[in-house]
Amino acid sequence: MARIRLDHIRHAYTPELAKADNYALREVDTTFADGGAYALLGPSGCGKTTLLNIISGLLTPSNGHVRFDDTDVTMLTPEARNIAQVFQFPVIYDTMTVRENLAFPLKNRKVPADEIQRRVADMLRRIGLEKKADRKARGLTADEKQKISLGRGLVRSDVNAILFDEPLTVIDPHMKWQLRSELKQLHREFQMTMVYVTHDQTEALTFADKVVVMYAGEVVQIGTPEELFERPQHTFVGYFIGSPGMNLLPCALEGGAAVVSGQRIALPASIGPVAAGKTTELGIRPEFVSLVPRGQGIPVQIDKVEDIGSERIVRARLGDTRLSAVLDEDREIPAEADVAFTQEQLNLYADSWLVARR
Repeated sequence: MARIRLDHIRHAYTPELAKADNYALREVDTTFADGGAYALLGPSGCGKTTLLNIISGLLTPSNGHVRFDDTDVTMLTPEARNIAQVFQFPVIYDTMTVRENLAFPLKNRKVPADEIQRRVADMLRRIGLEKKADRKARGLTADEKQKISLGRGLVRSDVNAILFDEPLTVIDPHMKWQLRSELKQLHREFQMTMVYVTHDQTEALTFADKVVVMYAGEVVQIGTPEELFERPQHTFVGYFIGSPGMNLLPCALEGGAAVVSGQRIALPASIGPVAAGKTTELGIRPEFVSLVPRGQGIPVQIDKVEDIGSERIVRARLGDTRLSAVLDEDREIPAEADVAFTQEQLNLYADSWLVARR
C-alpha cells in the first residue's frame, strides 16, 4: 500500500478552458495516509471522478503532482502505478467463468497456483458467488457481474491502492449494505489504501474513516463522520450531510448575538470575530433544535410534521426563515410553540466558511 500525496492538483479538460480559468478540479492539496479508507463525497459534477482518475493515472492533471510515498507518479500509466480500480459498471470477461475472472489478475502477476486457489476461494465466499464459480460471466445478472469486478479489485494484495468509482450503483439495496460491510471488514483485515467515490452520504459515512467532501471542483472539508456532522467547515457540508441537513439561517451580528428575522439568538462566547462586509449565517443541526411552550423560547410558526418512524421532523418558520427540528416520535408537539437551540451546537458562517472558535 502507499501514501497518496496530491500536491497542488488542478485540472481543466482543454487548454482553452484552462485559459478561461474554467477548471473541473480546482486546487487540491492533501495527503491520503497509507492504509487509510477515504470516501470522495459530493454531488454529480463536483470533480470526484476527475480526482479519482488523476490518482489512478487515467488522467494527467493540468497542474500539480501525484506522489505515491516519495515517488512522483504524475506521468506514469495506471499499470505502472500498480493500482486496482473498480468502475461504476462491470468490467469483466464475459467468456470466462467467475473463478477465471477472479484468478486472471493473479495469473498475470505469476502468483503461485496454490495461492491463487486460496485467494479466489476466499473472494468467492466474500462476494457470495461460490455456487456460481464455474458459470460463464455472460449469463449473470448486472449486480453479480459487478460483484466479480469488486472481487477482481480486492483479490490482489500487492497493489498501492484500490480505487472505487461508485461501484454499487447496479447492486440491489440489500446487497449494497452487505458489500459495504465486506469492504469495511477487508480494510480492517488488510489495511489497504482505499479511495471510494460516491454521491451517497450513507455509503461514504459507513465505509470511510475519513470523508473528503467536494463541491464545485474543490475539497471543502476532510474529516471523520463525527467532525462533518458536529462542525461542518462549509455551509455545503452542513446542508449535504444529514437528513434533513443543517438549518442555515441568514443573520446579522449584534453584540454577541445573531439576529434572525428580528429575533436575537445568543452565540457561544468561544466564536471568534467576523470581519466587516461578510455575509453571515447561523448553522444549527435539526437534532439540536427543541420545541418548548410558547413564551419559553423564540416564537415560530409550525407548517407541518413528518412522521418517519422513530422520529418526527417538524418544519417551521421563524419569521420568513424556514427551519427544521428532529424530535422523538413520542414527544408532544404543542399547537403553538417556541424553539430553543442547544447553544454549544450553534455554528456561525461568514461567506459560507465556518468562523473559528477561540
